[in-house]
Amino acid sequence: MNEATPASEPQEADDLEDLFENAPCGYLSTLANGRISRANTTFSTWTGFTSDQLVGRRFLDLLTIAGKIYYETHFAPLLRMQGSFNEVALDLIRADGTALPVLVNAVVRRDEAGTIRFIRVTVFNASDRRRYERELLAARRNAEQAGLALQDLNATLETRVAERARALDRAWRLSRDLLVIAGADGVLSQVNAAWTELLGWQASDLVSQSFVAFTHPDDLAATQAAFAGIFERPLTTPYEYRLRHADGSYRWFAWTGTFEDGMVYATGRHVTAEHEQAAALAEAEDALRQAQKMEAVGQLTGGLAHDFNNLLAAISGSLELMQTRISQGRLNDLDRYMHAAQGASKRAAALTHRLLAFSRRQTLDPKPTDVNRLVAGMEELIRRTVGPSIHVETVGTPSLWPALIDPPQLENALLNLCINARDAMPDGGRITIETANKWLDERAAHERDLPPGQYLSLCVTDTGTGMPPDVTARVFEPFFTTKPAGQGTGLGLSMIYGFARQSGGQVRIYSEVGQGTTMCLYLPRHYGAVGAEDGPYALSTTPRTEQDGTVLIVDDEPTMRMLVTEVLEDLGYTAIEAADSAAGLKVLQSNVPIDLLVTDVGLPGGMNGRQMADAGRVTRPDLKVLFITGYAENAAVGNGLLEPGMHILTKPFAMEALALRIKSLIKDGP
Repeated sequence: MNEATPASEPQEADDLEDLFENAPCGYLSTLANGRISRANTTFSTWTGFTSDQLVGRRFLDLLTIAGKIYYETHFAPLLRMQGSFNEVALDLIRADGTALPVLVNAVVRRDEAGTIRFIRVTVFNASDRRRYERELLAARRNAEQAGLALQDLNATLETRVAERARALDRAWRLSRDLLVIAGADGVLSQVNAAWTELLGWQASDLVSQSFVAFTHPDDLAATQAAFAGIFERPLTTPYEYRLRHADGSYRWFAWTGTFEDGMVYATGRHVTAEHEQAAALAEAEDALRQAQKMEAVGQLTGGLAHDFNNLLAAISGSLELMQTRISQGRLNDLDRYMHAAQGASKRAAALTHRLLAFSRRQTLDPKPTDVNRLVAGMEELIRRTVGPSIHVETVGTPSLWPALIDPPQLENALLNLCINARDAMPDGGRITIETANKWLDERAAHERDLPPGQYLSLCVTDTGTGMPPDVTARVFEPFFTTKPAGQGTGLGLSMIYGFARQSGGQVRIYSEVGQGTTMCLYLPRHYGAVGAEDGPYALSTTPRTEQDGTVLIVDDEPTMRMLVTEVLEDLGYTAIEAADSAAGLKVLQSNVPIDLLVTDVGLPGGMNGRQMADAGRVTRPDLKVLFITGYAENAAVGNGLLEPGMHILTKPFAMEALALRIKSLIKDGP
């Protein structure tokens, strides 16, 4: 059925009302006098006025001044005459005072008698359209301006091209840098006048020649590689190489360039003066370093002479008194003088070791070491050394990583740190010895002047007087000490510093006045197993061996050869002596059976001890070697990287220790 039922009529009315209120355009109904009688929600939303504010107002009152004039003079008469108008562009004034561009349609509705019932006004939001019109107008204006500019450009193009060509030619002629155009094969096609000024070549000497002909031989391979790379990407980072001058000398140039349209375009800046300045600066820096070394040597010499004069006086005085007492037949006092001389000798050896450690040229015998075990073994000695007024506490990290170090030297370093801590606590206190595993990242490693990686730390902390920053900055200098005169050599901490650096590690100090000091050794982690702990030497009379053996002794010091020979003969071995590396190598290359080579490191004869031993092992691959060295030249024995069967015993040493080591090496067999 097409007829609407009474029940559906209200629904249709509601739908029509909703359509009126929420239509996508504004709807107004005005009376014949132009006053608004009804406005929909859309129009109210656009203008910001409520429906109550709009009803009773004239539509004309919502227009701008220009719009009112335009409406009154054009569209009001049109509406009266023909009863409608369409798409009249006007601007409405919103409640907030801003303008709203609109398009307005109006139509007069009359009754059957011709009387105006109302005027229906339809309003469309023209903001987007107005914007499009403005943009179109601007685009047209820009197009017109571009057309005019293009006309001007076309009118002057030839003039500008000519001017640019003259400018480029002027820059080419006046440039103080080398300018060149070359083919992909490196053959020069054009060069500027700077080539003549800087290198002495005329253009005719260069064109049709490859750059290779003028390149320094030492730079040729790298320069050809740089030239090949220019075909893939422009050379923006200057590449420096040397070109031959017409007089045969060479000049440095820094080149940039690009490859375009099948040709290479490059610029070379003259940098010979900069290279000469850099060389002069490097020479000055070397001279400064040498001066600093000489200053350090002078400082070391003064302290060394003082200490060794005292020690030599004790040794020579004891020996002189021994000689006097022997001539007098008074033998009971010999032991006292002998002990005095030996004590001075041991102190001299300790001083030498400290000096060598400071210079980082001490010969170390590195072994995989459990530092926790080493600290535990030293604890009782440390307690007795520091005395009962100081409490010693050890804190060892479980599963501490091993370190590849010289155990006796680390023991010496630890003992020195504890003695320094004791001296900083005259009224007693506490010493804490602590170990830890450390993983140093880039930042932490940089702060400690170490490569990033895994380290173990050995720290000694005291509760003593502490040190101010100006003192902590100098504590590792040789002979620097805060102790009273005669109570310290100033070599303890410098020895520890040298030992740590020579072992691939570092030492750092943290101190605060009145609070105490912490000294930390950082040692690289060793990724190997730790061997069994060595037992102490039993320094007693060594019995003669029951097996035969021949030992070659190579040392340029006759007294040293005599002493070692005496030890060998006491042990029952046959000794062969050589005074230099040439004589020693001659014996090694002979058919004489040799069970052990005992040699100094620093030898005359064209080779050092390590080189002689390596040469001897060419024909005797199982030759066992014992280096006895006081020269402490690490490079001579491979910076601690000894081959299997090679061992070190550092001078000075006890004869009993030498006897035990020789007997042990020969007994173990090949």
